[in-house]
Amino acid sequence: MATSVLAPMVGKILKVEKKAGERVEEDDVVVVMEAMKMEIPVVAPTGGTIKVIKVSPGQAVEAEQELAVIE
Repeated sequence: MATSVLAPMVGKILKVEKKAGERVEEDDVVVVMEAMKMEIPVVAPTGGTIKVIKVSPGQAVEAEQELAVIE
């Protein structure tokens, strides 16, 4: 079952900490985004393997946008 990593709010991607094929545990930082002049770590909601990263640094994202998929 695939799980989505979602943006918590509107912002911009600063860093992508994980890449496709990497194992993650629950609460590992997957992406760091900037919103309201603050750095916000976006963490894995569950453990598994990153199937795909759907964003890149500098990209603007909307609230609830899918950033990555974990299987």
